[in-house]
Amino acid sequence: MNELKRLFNSYYSLGILRMIRDMVATKLFFPSNVRMIRQPAYIIGKRHIKFGKNFSAGNMLRLEVMDKKYARHTVENVDNLPELIIGDDVTVNNNVHVGVFKKITIGDNTLIASNVLITDHNHGNYSGENQDSPYSAPKFRKVIPQEVNIGKNVWISENVCILPGTIIGDGCIIGANSVVSGKFDKNLIIAGTPAKALKKYNDEKKSWDRIS
Repeated sequence: MNELKRLFNSYYSLGILRMIRDMVATKLFFPSNVRMIRQPAYIIGKRHIKFGKNFSAGNMLRLEVMDKKYARHTVENVDNLPELIIGDDVTVNNNVHVGVFKKITIGDNTLIASNVLITDHNHGNYSGENQDSPYSAPKFRKVIPQEVNIGKNVWISENVCILPGTIIGDGCIIGANSVVSGKFDKNLIIAGTPAKALKKYNDEKKSWDRIS
C-alpha cells in the first residue's frame, strides 16, 4: 500500500497504470529480490543472470547473456557458461544494453544512466596473429570475449560505452559520452574518447584532485 500511495503522488494516471503493470510483471517473471524492471525489456539467458537485491531498471533494458543455445558464432576462449552478476542496490536507467559471452560483473550500489552499452566481446580479431579480414561478413567472424568488472559505488553517465576487458575500480565516475577500455584504479573520475583518468579522490583533503 505504501508503494502504491507513493506512485499516486508521483505520476500522472497513465504513468501509474504502466507502473502497476511493470510491478506485476516483475513479480511474476523475476526473482523476489528484484525491485522493478520496467517494460518493455528484452532478456536472453536469464538463467545465467544473478540479480542482487533491489535491482531496478528503466524501460528498453537489454540483457543478452549468450550461451551456445543462442549464439550462432564460434566463441573462442570460453570454457564455462556465461555469467552476468549484478550486485545489490544497482539502478539502471532507460535503454541500457549489456551483452555477455563470458562474464560481466556490476558491483553494489552502481548507478547507470541512459543509453549505455557494456559488452565483453568483439566480433573478430583485429590485433596480433590471425586477424580478421574486412572482406568477411562481421556476423560470421569469431567472437572474442574478455571479462568486464565494474566495482562498487560506480556512477556511469549518459551514452557511455564500456568495452571488453575493462576493469573499473570502486567509487569511480564515468563522464558522459565516454568510451572506456582498460584498467582503472578506484575513486577516479574518468572521461573522454578514449577515456582517461582526470581526477582522483584525496581521502585526506576530502576532495577530487586533478591528475597532472
